[in-house]
Amino acid sequence: MLTDLPNLLTLSRIGAIPIMVVLAALRTPGSDLAACVVFSLAGITDYFDGKLARDRQMTSDLGRMLDPIADKLLVAAALMMVVGMGRLSTASLYPAIVIMLREILVSGLREYLASVKVGLPVTGLAKWKTGFQMGALGALLGGDTAAPLVYLSWLPVALIGEVMLWVAAVLTLATGWDYLTAGLRHASAPAGAVGHK
Repeated sequence: MLTDLPNLLTLSRIGAIPIMVVLAALRTPGSDLAACVVFSLAGITDYFDGKLARDRQMTSDLGRMLDPIADKLLVAAALMMVVGMGRLSTASLYPAIVIMLREILVSGLREYLASVKVGLPVTGLAKWKTGFQMGALGALLGGDTAAPLVYLSWLPVALIGEVMLWVAAVLTLATGWDYLTAGLRHASAPAGAVGHK
């Protein structure tokens, strides 16, 4: 049901997006910090909605549909904001592009595989990718302008965010390749063989 706690957490992730966008667009140290906090809290719900759903046996088709949509909307909005607000160096546009393309690729693969009744499970490496990606985007949203507000002016927050984004992009390529080969394996299987593994 839509009102189950895991689904409400997932929906809160979608609801956080316009708040994060407005805060990031204000471009003040306080709003940068607030955008970072809103994004980070939304990212944390990604862990808890799945955990709660599994622990309480509240998994549902609705939740399985909403969860990846919420994740991709949140990441895409954050990426577009850090790029649009000039929070990335030119070189770091490349990992941002890789991450966006991977999200589209995996969405297409999931849609195809769902039509042939095959799931695309999340791998351990993909969870690491998500962690680095969320950490990077949170740091980039806050940036060096928000750092003094939390007594971290000595810390190169934006640089750390960019390094984490590059790590996320490398993991993104690895997991994207894994998902692509899994999808191609099922797509090229003989008729009737798909879905029986």
